[in-house]
Amino acid sequence: MIGFLALHVVGLASLLPAALMPLRHPPRRDGVFWLSLMLAAMGAMAVALVPATLEGGWNTSFSNALWASIATALCLYGVMCVVKPAAWRLVPILLPYLMGLGLMANVWAGFETTRVLVASGTPPFWTMLHIAIALLTYGLLTNAAMAAVAGLIQERALKAKRPTDLTRRLPAAAEADDLTTLLLFGSEGVLALGLISGMGLQYVESGTFLVLDHKTTLSLLAFLVIGGLLYARYRWGVRGRLAARLLMLAYLLLTLAFPGIKFITDFLL
Repeated sequence: MIGFLALHVVGLASLLPAALMPLRHPPRRDGVFWLSLMLAAMGAMAVALVPATLEGGWNTSFSNALWASIATALCLYGVMCVVKPAAWRLVPILLPYLMGLGLMANVWAGFETTRVLVASGTPPFWTMLHIAIALLTYGLLTNAAMAAVAGLIQERALKAKRPTDLTRRLPAAAEADDLTTLLLFGSEGVLALGLISGMGLQYVESGTFLVLDHKTTLSLLAFLVIGGLLYARYRWGVRGRLAARLLMLAYLLLTLAFPGIKFITDFLL
């Protein structure tokens, strides 16, 4: 247990160099940026995967769910920085948020017991595939939420005609909007795969395709909200504060469906 807690502390420390990148003058996407991002992703992955390797099964605890989400969000963010160069400017809000999640995970890690996934009657490959899809969905929506926040900050600064040091470091409003749209499409597609894989696993375990438990219901609601938001953006050009609120609603629903269920299972039941 002490060794695992030390690993959590090291994982949190690995996020710090990337979080400090915006303090450079001027901030830039260079070798130092990529090294710090790689260090953060590797540190988070180590916290999520090392215990699973040593215990011979996936750790389903709340803290591990958070660290797995952090690692996935960082890896996807790295891909986004390659595909969309403007994405690297999300660092000032993304990394502090992920550090906050890491700190929460570390605090709770000291109070929880290890839970190893045992898939009764379910092929392990399909179970792990379903977990991977859930992580990808949450990681994509995390990045989408941060892009939406960046867009709101830029929008308010433009309306007030008062640019700040933070707005100069974030993507432009149009760039943030493009990132949000791309990530929303990715989230919706991967979430659809997650719902399908979840129904497949449910059928293998119980002979029923759909059981409306809390996780499934919240995931379906998130899917509908994201789909509705994408349609509203295409049909009526919905942007700005309303779009951000709908995105945050979807993010909240998915948070309750994934790490939220872990929290309730570990600490409230």
